[in-house]
Amino acid sequence: MSLSTQIAANLPYLRRYARALCGSQESGDNFVRATLEAALADDELKASLAGGRVPLYRAFTKLWSSIAGGAATSGSAGGREGAAQAMLAAVTPLNRQALLLTTLEEFSPSQAGEILGIPTAEVEQLVDEAVAEIDRESVTSVLIIEDEPLISMQLEGLVKSLGHDVFATAATRTQARDAVAEAMPGLVLADIQLADGSSGLDAVDDILAIANVPVIFITAYPERLLTGDRPEPTYLVTKPFQERSIRTTISQALFFRENTPAA
Repeated sequence: MSLSTQIAANLPYLRRYARALCGSQESGDNFVRATLEAALADDELKASLAGGRVPLYRAFTKLWSSIAGGAATSGSAGGREGAAQAMLAAVTPLNRQALLLTTLEEFSPSQAGEILGIPTAEVEQLVDEAVAEIDRESVTSVLIIEDEPLISMQLEGLVKSLGHDVFATAATRTQARDAVAEAMPGLVLADIQLADGSSGLDAVDDILAIANVPVIFITAYPERLLTGDRPEPTYLVTKPFQERSIRTTISQALFFRENTPAA
């Protein structure tokens, strides 16, 4: 298998990680693009990517750390540059990076340690710290858009176990629109394909036309929404999902909701 084919197979999932890490599709995709450009300009780095997912994520992490660290320690600035620096100063801390890698991306602690450049034992400690942070998070209300009753019930139970409230459940675009007619949730969990043939993407577009609410999409075909070619979800979980992946992604979405500087 050629290097380009190997990288192409892993790119959708690196985009998923980058978007969750940045809290933004645009920023995440830009970091991924910069990683690939750096690899093309460095023969040694390019050769290292032949090792699969771990080297690709490690290369991304080195670029991410250098840029985020520089922004966090740089001087004051105004306008867009100042807003960008403020955002990067509140970027996903190392414990959340470790949690995302071991849950959403399903790397082992040793693989996550290789990506982050730290010992396995430290990864495990960071994950424990991140989980403890989740337990202290503020409560929000969650709208669940899912047409499969068993999955909807599973998501309801998970949302409640995290201390959040279930705002409403909807199996169609119309039901979702009716649910937010008088009030808005603090978070949306949405399937892509709904019961009546309608789209969860369209249902979410209806909601986002009214208010800016963090959204997590759940789909069996994540690669279709991780191309980087058009406006796509920031947070994406693959079906069949692990509950810890939903837990981590909810936490990350709420982290950016609380920490993103006001415009």
